[in-house]
Amino acid sequence: MNRSADRRVPRRDFLRTAGAGAAALLAGRRVVAAAGGDGVSRRPNFVIFFTDDQGYNDVGCFGSPLIRTPHFDRMAREGMKLTSFCAQPVCGPSRAALMTGCYPIRVAEPGNRKHQHTVPHPKEVTLGEVLKQAGYATAIIGKWHLGDNGKTPALMPNAQGFDYFYGTPLYNGFTRLVGQHAFRAKLMRNAEVLDAAIEQDEMDALTQGYTKEAVRFIRENRQRPFFLYLAHNMPHVPLGASAAFRGRSKRGLYGDVIEELDWSMGQVLATLEELGLDRNTLVLFTSDNGPWVEKHIGDYAGSAAPLRGFKMSAWEGGPRVPCIVRWPGTVPPGSVCGELATTMDALPTFAGVAGAKVPDDRVIDGKDILALLKGVPGAKSPHEAFYYYNYLRLNAVRSGKWKLVLPRPANPPGTGWSGRMIDAVPETQLFDLEADVEEAHDVAKEHPDVVARLMQFVQTAREELGDHDRVGKGCRFFDGPPPVAWLHEGAGRKAKEKQ
Repeated sequence: MNRSADRRVPRRDFLRTAGAGAAALLAGRRVVAAAGGDGVSRRPNFVIFFTDDQGYNDVGCFGSPLIRTPHFDRMAREGMKLTSFCAQPVCGPSRAALMTGCYPIRVAEPGNRKHQHTVPHPKEVTLGEVLKQAGYATAIIGKWHLGDNGKTPALMPNAQGFDYFYGTPLYNGFTRLVGQHAFRAKLMRNAEVLDAAIEQDEMDALTQGYTKEAVRFIRENRQRPFFLYLAHNMPHVPLGASAAFRGRSKRGLYGDVIEELDWSMGQVLATLEELGLDRNTLVLFTSDNGPWVEKHIGDYAGSAAPLRGFKMSAWEGGPRVPCIVRWPGTVPPGSVCGELATTMDALPTFAGVAGAKVPDDRVIDGKDILALLKGVPGAKSPHEAFYYYNYLRLNAVRSGKWKLVLPRPANPPGTGWSGRMIDAVPETQLFDLEADVEEAHDVAKEHPDVVARLMQFVQTAREELGDHDRVGKGCRFFDGPPPVAWLHEGAGRKAKEKQ
């Protein structure tokens, strides 16, 4: 295969090199954990299985008619489906929310700038740091996308609470297949670049390689509590699937990719069972946002049905994602939770379960949802309101079953390059998400009292977190005085920062 001569690092077959030296690297960083009388830790392990651009409908138990997902479906039979689970509408902000437990607009970034894809400041505290400080072995295997492509070590996983990193610092790319664009993702192990530019054959093997790394990490850390963040690159384009899965799905290559992800989950579950860790491990599966639906993506995109919208949009199909939690003996089997929960809730929930310390010197927007996961009778969402931000713009708020959508032009200011996916809303609209999950029937005129109540939440959000035209008083800035106006990046819109 032809490769450019100026590539800094020669190609390596990562299926051969995956995991080489990982044991030694981890051994040097281990922290003594609390243990039972037999020397085996009794604190629960955590696995977050995070996919990329997988739509609400792209799982069998969430309604997919063509994609087979027996292992995800098994998780639902043996655990809980969360049907009102929200991430953020696009990749970087979604990962920032998961890692910090905060709305991305609140999160501090280097130089007090706000990036389209959030770059958490080194002084932000991640879920990896919270659990590592409590004695957990920590690893991220897969896509990080919270730094600057590996150029600044302080922004990479090893400086953000993770003992071990194997994966890509950024996304896959922009096109259906690798060769259709000059951009190439690079593969790293900790600070070492293993491959400066992943080609299509390597993209095809990525899910298999990540799965082998994940299984190895579980085996090497079975005697202590661990946190595995398995952040698969798939099904974000360019798509890749191994020969064992190509041509298997009735949904084409996209379906093949999902079915291989399902296989990956099966490998994780089988390893936990083999090692006797099954009942002591909370496994959370979800996606970072809804499917990327644009003309150039075509049938390589997923489905958010029956939700309206898709990745980057302000409708439910952007942030609402499939979610399943399995923890035998704790999470009731075959249960379904329709209460609002979010990726931000992972940090306080996991910390509470692990007996770890949640940062008390800053606001954490996530809530402890253990009562929901346990199926406690009468348990309700701890979120009085959930705010739908696209980059810097507040587009909607939800409280209970009600969602208030704010007026906006098409491609509105404050949404960066995502704005091309955001349509116009001429006037304030209200939707009953229990009766109308498709957001097809505006009932604002029938419920002016609800509109008025939710507008109070909008005002609170604008004051605390900000909006495209104002900086929230609760936003964090670690590099000098806060700006008085946001610096808009992307979509050709830039404004000078006023000091």
